[in-house]
Amino acid sequence: MSDEYRFNGAGGTPGGVIEFFVGLGMSLAGGYLLTNQVKVASSFWTLWGYNTFGLSLVPLIFGIGILFFNGKSILGWILLFAGIIFIGSGVLMNLHIYFEPTSLFNTIIMLILLAGGIGLIARGIAAHK
Repeated sequence: MSDEYRFNGAGGTPGGVIEFFVGLGMSLAGGYLLTNQVKVASSFWTLWGYNTFGLSLVPLIFGIGILFFNGKSILGWILLFAGIIFIGSGVLMNLHIYFEPTSLFNTIIMLILLAGGIGLIARGIAAHK
């Protein structure tokens, strides 16, 4: 049989399709179970008891206003991107992320599924002899 009609596996290499899909399923299950244990809460910046997160909107608003006046304004684009970065970093900095308590057995199962699945995906992509 010529190479033109030969079936290629995962990653364009010969073999490893079953390993790839089993690993994908394992890593998705492990990732879901692991992220299901993570809880996220938020808080806001305060200054003398007032919420100051709205101040991060100021460069964004000025940037949008300048860009509506002149779409080629470098200052407008700088203010727009600075506002987006301030808002994104402000949201990320104010998140409280913690791992909810679970049993050691459940944690080990989650990590085995995740790491084992990634390993099987890597083995499925690699060429088989």
